[in-house]
Amino acid sequence: MDPAVITMLIFIFLFIIGVYVLLTIIPVMLWISAWASGVRVGIMTLVGMRLRRVTPARIVNPLIKATKAGIALDTNMLEGHYLAGGNVDRVVNALIAAQRADIPLPFERAAAIDLAGRNVLEAVQMSVNPKVIETPVVSAVAADGIEVRVRARITVRANIDRLVGGAGEETIIARVGEGIVTTVGSAKNHKEVLENPDNISSTVLNRGLDAGTAFEILSIDIADVDVGKNIGAMLQTDQAEADKKIAQAKAEERRAMAVAREQEMTAFVEEMRAKVVEAEAEVPKAMAEALRAGKLGVMDYMNIQNILADTDMRQSLAKTDTVKRDSISDKK
Repeated sequence: MDPAVITMLIFIFLFIIGVYVLLTIIPVMLWISAWASGVRVGIMTLVGMRLRRVTPARIVNPLIKATKAGIALDTNMLEGHYLAGGNVDRVVNALIAAQRADIPLPFERAAAIDLAGRNVLEAVQMSVNPKVIETPVVSAVAADGIEVRVRARITVRANIDRLVGGAGEETIIARVGEGIVTTVGSAKNHKEVLENPDNISSTVLNRGLDAGTAFEILSIDIADVDVGKNIGAMLQTDQAEADKKIAQAKAEERRAMAVAREQEMTAFVEEMRAKVVEAEAEVPKAMAEALRAGKLGVMDYMNIQNILADTDMRQSLAKTDTVKRDSISDKK
């Protein structure tokens, strides 16, 4: 191949690479789109964005959108928000939606809301179209001890001025639940709650539960009211069962003390019997000592033996009569 042709092909290849690199560093097409849309952004400004590691399309396209909507913004504002970690496109969409809905929303507040982690576009949409939040089933007990289960629907509207630092939906649900429990608990009986469920919504709504939150409560509607368990009766039953167990424990304690006392008395009787046997064992010794000392004669000893024998006989006869009487009574 001719060396001149090879040189020309090399130059063409290098030219294509150079044009590609140039278009990559300098977004010419984006500059043309901005110029055609009436947005005056310099080429060097776009190059500076590349050097600051900012994607030019993330800045220029939202700027074009804002300019077409009649919102005055500049690249420094959008680029600063982008570098702070914000979503520029969402902020611009929120500004356009707020302008169309005639809601005053400056760029600084929208950027602050976005950087706070809230969806500023959703907040603007919620300001125009209120949102309905449904609470879980809230269990409350009336004064008569009957459980009442209430489910409510809360219609809220976003408060743009309190989105930064304001509490979220969880706080609204918790406060409404607390208001329902308080209102039902102050009712004399559950029938009042069932007859007038609107008293719950009016009482809760008048308490100003949206203070310090990012929302404004428009209405609280009671969706469902059901009767639950008889908590008062269950508590009384549990108390009676506890009292019964306490009484049984005390009775068992007294029984154990009585059994222990009986065992003590049995041991005491056996101890006394042992002493009697011990004393009886000393009698023959004393009689033998008396015989040796001459204080007891032989006839006296024989009389004592006769008395003991007569006593044993009488006891045997008494036992025989008792057995006969018991057998006759059993036959009758």
